[in-house]
Amino acid sequence: MMVVRQMLAEHSLRPEGERVSLFIERHLFLKRRWQGVAEDGTAFDFDLESRLKNGCVIHQTDDADYVIAQQEEPVFQIATPTVALAALVGWKIGNLHFPVQIGEGFVRVTVDPMIQELLATEDWSYEKARVVFQPLKLPPQVTSPNP
Repeated sequence: MMVVRQMLAEHSLRPEGERVSLFIERHLFLKRRWQGVAEDGTAFDFDLESRLKNGCVIHQTDDADYVIAQQEEPVFQIATPTVALAALVGWKIGNLHFPVQIGEGFVRVTVDPMIQELLATEDWSYEKARVVFQPLKLPPQVTSPNP
């Protein structure tokens, strides 16, 4: 079993045919120790010094780069044709303490009964989708305005 302590590169420069994916669920990006198996059957043991990122290289051979690939997951994709609606959607979902992904004309949130109820109550236009969900994170330099 290969032991991975850190990513080797943020992304692979090799052509698609020379990449071997190890598909993982989003929550594993938050864990330090876990195990996984790449699509070619190579087993990895992770004892990480820092977090991995979607698309990063974790192992290299003469023939291939082994790359972490986040699995798609079900989300609600809420249409937000105006900035005002996007702000309202983000605020109401944020009050429920759910992370969101914001894109041009939409807000994504994980599928959950509380969100389903909110969507029905607010009568927002949405669709279910399966995507690589990448919620917003505060940049490291953001600090509280009050010391």
